[in-house]
Amino acid sequence: MTDDTAGGTSGSGKWLSTRETADRLGVKSETVYAYVSRGLLTSRRAPGGRGSTFDPDEVDALARRSGRGRLGGDSAAADRPAGSPGGDGRWDGTLTARTGITLIGTDRYYYRGVDACALAARYGYEETAAWLWTGELTPGIRFTAPHESLAAARRAVAALPAHSGLVDRLRAATIAAAVTDPLRFDLSAPTVLAAAPALIATLVGALPARETDAADTPDGSAESDASGSALAARLWPRLSRHTADQASVRVLDAALTLLIDHDLAASTLAARVAASARAHPYAVVSAGLGAVDGPLHGAASGLAHRLLTEVLERGSAAAVVADHLREGRRIPGLGHRLYPGEDPRARMLFGLLDELPRAAPALAAAREVVETTARYTPLHANVDLALAVLSVSAGMPAEAGETVFAVARTAGWIAHALEEYQERPLRLRPSGHYTGPTPPQPLP
Repeated sequence: MTDDTAGGTSGSGKWLSTRETADRLGVKSETVYAYVSRGLLTSRRAPGGRGSTFDPDEVDALARRSGRGRLGGDSAAADRPAGSPGGDGRWDGTLTARTGITLIGTDRYYYRGVDACALAARYGYEETAAWLWTGELTPGIRFTAPHESLAAARRAVAALPAHSGLVDRLRAATIAAAVTDPLRFDLSAPTVLAAAPALIATLVGALPARETDAADTPDGSAESDASGSALAARLWPRLSRHTADQASVRVLDAALTLLIDHDLAASTLAARVAASARAHPYAVVSAGLGAVDGPLHGAASGLAHRLLTEVLERGSAAAVVADHLREGRRIPGLGHRLYPGEDPRARMLFGLLDELPRAAPALAAAREVVETTARYTPLHANVDLALAVLSVSAGMPAEAGETVFAVARTAGWIAHALEEYQERPLRLRPSGHYTGPTPPQPLP
């Protein structure tokens, strides 16, 4: 089915016929219709005709994103839609999504065009989250949990087995908060922007306090929950039994700020796919939390925590690194596929941790790990190692870094949901590369 007649106009002039679109993309006409079915292109019926026409601006944008076009030729590779598997069955990594949230450079990254580390140096987590959501800064903003949402989340968390992890509790709290919000299916920006800070505050408030000398109210909430304190100050007693000083909370706040977003990481992609299907914000966050629970993503800092603990116990990074390599394990907390040098998030957090006397032993252990591996492998510290220094020095559990990551990234997932709600529904629909038996097969 082809059509060589064009009709209508766009911002760049006359709309393209199917054949013209195929030529511009360097693919076959059948592939153009496959792009339409997968939401990669929008077609319009030609005026007075029976064929389809296409906006040249959208066609050119697809060509740029997928690295195709007239120079690509009509090869098998050029005939695959953006984000489809390569001919060898492996994913070709070309799935893209328009975003104005985070840009990652070679040695730094930017939130809406502003250096993320500079934002973290001057503003707190809540202020930076609002900046990502709206493009406006509101100094001194605080996130508050609605009473009904917080009470339901705490009941859900309390019902979990005692051995439940912190991220397990965040998942339960998210679901409980969702069912208390009758407006959760309203995906308009004002409603989402009202629900987002309430959800994040609920997640933190639903975690049980660990600080033994905290003055709790009868319902189990720490006094700081109602004091208008920063979110980092409220999260600290849920992760550490040590009394928080201003410098320690400052490090935690900076970690939350630096971890809000990092482009289309695995959990963020999961969140955007959910938003593409028009899932409500609570379900979007649940999708993100599901992807976090892996050793190669949010849980990576827990492995680095255990590494540093072992180094401190044995008094030697060399021995611990050697054991890891002997057992075929990678050294956690080192290297990042997006940064050839040191992760800028680790660099900033190490600078802040340098000012904490309590962090000195763990920080020295981390630097010894980096120096030991640098003898043969040019790997640098990443943010997981910095989170491990924080969690070890503050007496936090190994899963504390993952919890900080999940709470922080919730704001980023919502920022991406706000963007995705403005896009064409279900556009993030890659095609599978079938490798099973050739049909028809006999009925088993």
